[in-house]
Amino acid sequence: MRVCPSCASRFAAAGWLCPSCGFEPPLQGGLRLFAPHLADGNPDDAVYDRADLIRAEATHFWFAARNHLIAWAIAKHFPRCTSLLDIGCGSGGVLAALRERFPHLRVEAGDALREALTFARRRLPDVSFVQIDVGRLPYDGEFDVACAFDVIEHLDDDEHALGEMHRACRVGGGVIVTVPQHRFLWSAVDDYSRHRRRYSRRELVGKLRRAGFALERATSFMTLLLPALVAARWRKRDAASLDPGAELRIGRTANGLFGAICRVEGAAIAAGLSLPAGGSLLVVARRMT
Repeated sequence: MRVCPSCASRFAAAGWLCPSCGFEPPLQGGLRLFAPHLADGNPDDAVYDRADLIRAEATHFWFAARNHLIAWAIAKHFPRCTSLLDIGCGSGGVLAALRERFPHLRVEAGDALREALTFARRRLPDVSFVQIDVGRLPYDGEFDVACAFDVIEHLDDDEHALGEMHRACRVGGGVIVTVPQHRFLWSAVDDYSRHRRRYSRRELVGKLRRAGFALERATSFMTLLLPALVAARWRKRDAASLDPGAELRIGRTANGLFGAICRVEGAAIAAGLSLPAGGSLLVVARRMT
């Protein structure tokens, strides 16, 4: 079901014209705008060079490992999934990977920033993109899986956003969420990225449960590289010397080595291990009612 952003009526339709109040979100440049006040500048987002970010999404070990883990989680926990909502999709890096693994999946993706969506639409012209506010999703029971990959740590009210995700997915469906983990890893990178928090497992699982979800799986990742991450974060505690794009640029040898380590870690997670510590955290939860 779709939810009218004007009168909150629920309706089933191919388009967005509300049959109750006649409101239709504006369409600009092929994008439906549900939160136009955020379209050209979102205070919750950091400003990275978009071209650098897109290059990193295609080759960097961290993005490759996260994408592999996300695809595994969908296949493992939602094997009958036919529809997916990617919230805070950015320039479409995760979606590009998922389209290769799940070519028949119906995907809708949203982000607050028009610039990000412009890049994403060029990469994935067959995906439906909308400009949205994660705190006010226009869906009710619409998707098998709703996803937020390194998104909710940017929000003041992350519990409200999780509640919106609960409403957007169908009963029996669920969510996949990734977040940065461990407060002791906080550095100038988090400040620049406009993170509100780095999570503990207990904190995120508790918030998902309060939003109405039942936990299916929680595991850390970037576990084997945690010592290197601790050292890197310690060197980047000083905001004055921070190069925000440095982590997106990595040499080929190091990238290959770290990628191999992440593949070992991914195999361990797929075999059933829930890793207790790591730079990031993945949680899968299901909507039961």
